[in-house]
Amino acid sequence: MMDGAAEFEAERGHLMAVAHRMLGSRSEAEDAVQETWLRYAKALADPADRAQIRELRGWLTTTCSRICLDVLRSARVRREAYPGQWLPEPVVTDVPVADGFAPDPAERAVRADQLGTALLVVLERLAPEQRVAFVLHDVFAVPFATIADVLNTTPAAARQLASRARRAVTGPDVPRHTADLAEQQRVLSAFVAAAESGELDRLVQVLAPDVVVIGDSGGHFPAARQPVVGAEAAARFILGLFRQAARYYNGPLRARPVLIDGVLGWQAETVFRDGRPYRMITSFAVHDGRVTGVFNQVNPEKVAHLSGLGADDVWPPRW
Repeated sequence: MMDGAAEFEAERGHLMAVAHRMLGSRSEAEDAVQETWLRYAKALADPADRAQIRELRGWLTTTCSRICLDVLRSARVRREAYPGQWLPEPVVTDVPVADGFAPDPAERAVRADQLGTALLVVLERLAPEQRVAFVLHDVFAVPFATIADVLNTTPAAARQLASRARRAVTGPDVPRHTADLAEQQRVLSAFVAAAESGELDRLVQVLAPDVVVIGDSGGHFPAARQPVVGAEAAARFILGLFRQAARYYNGPLRARPVLIDGVLGWQAETVFRDGRPYRMITSFAVHDGRVTGVFNQVNPEKVAHLSGLGADDVWPPRW
């Protein structure tokens, strides 16, 4: 059992990546991985079940995926009752500092399976079976025969599910994100400067014509109940947020650049007017030199796990 625990821990990061991309929820992903461990421990205790584990990563991935599929089927009902817009719980990591924002091919390879908030939002549109098929095949290169086993279907049907999902996530209304970290840094610097200037035309130039702005407060703070779409509408909305900052916030605004699901953004915090702490994770999608998506996560239940900012973390973010 001790050896089994060590082997499982070696795969935990992979399983968390699979579960988070399927579920869009850090806490649900952790629960799915823990349930995977319980099933693995049970299999280790039975010689017949243990003999069925021929390749550990494959067995764990299949088991975790089946658990996620059950969660997704029940999550659709919960999402329908969610107050306002829904965004995934962010996975926040530090910005790499060794090579700055250099568009290194090796960096791109490391970040190849980072979906970004934009794609995680689009995945919410998919049926649970489509999402599982897409994530397993297109992100983790799992064979369709294995996916069919997870979904209790045929390899041909699994291939069709992944194909339909692929068409959905590459549709014309999906925020595109193709920029490397260097381009993201340039565009976000221009975005902040334009927003702080208060000039509508200047901010519109930084936004793609079909840009979308989505905010998730979980009903805890003021937020738009529908996505804001289009460069001028989004620019007016964003400038309004900046102008109303003094009205809603009662304290200095601190911020630092971070990677959110592998994409550049920032973590910010201040004090809301009623004295509650206010934390905001803002992620972006960037394509062809413009912002195509802005995603503000301010639901305190989804950012409570993040560490606080320090005195050196000031606004605007220091890229």
